[in-house]
Order: sequence, then structure tokens, then C-alpha cells
Amino acid sequence: MTVVAVRGVSVALACRTFQISETCYRYSPTLSDENEEIADWLERLTTNKRTWGFGRKRPV
Repeated sequence: MTVVAVRGVSVALACRTFQISETCYRYSPTLSDENEEIADWLERLTTNKRTWGFGRKRPV
């Protein structure tokens, strides 16, 4: 996006140069408050339940 904005290069040329699709170039994620809440819960779980998980060895 910087190349397009600063250098005046076309979107098509910039995408070909950086080998990305124009869809990828134009994509803008929409984040929700729910994502933040889920991330907070996951961080608390991993802090409080250190022995939970896949393939973790129990401390000796």
C-alpha cells in the first residue's frame, strides 16, 4: 500500500511485484470485541493451567 500511495504505482503492478493477489491487497480484517474477550480468556487459562495442553510433559 505504501508503494501505491507514495510512488504512484498501480495496484496491479504492486501486486505483481510483491506476488500477492489484489484481493489480498484490498483485504481489511474486521475485529470484534468478542475476539478480544476470547484472547483474554485463553491467556488466563494458559497462565492458570500450565499443565494443560497437548504433548506436554509433567514437571518432575
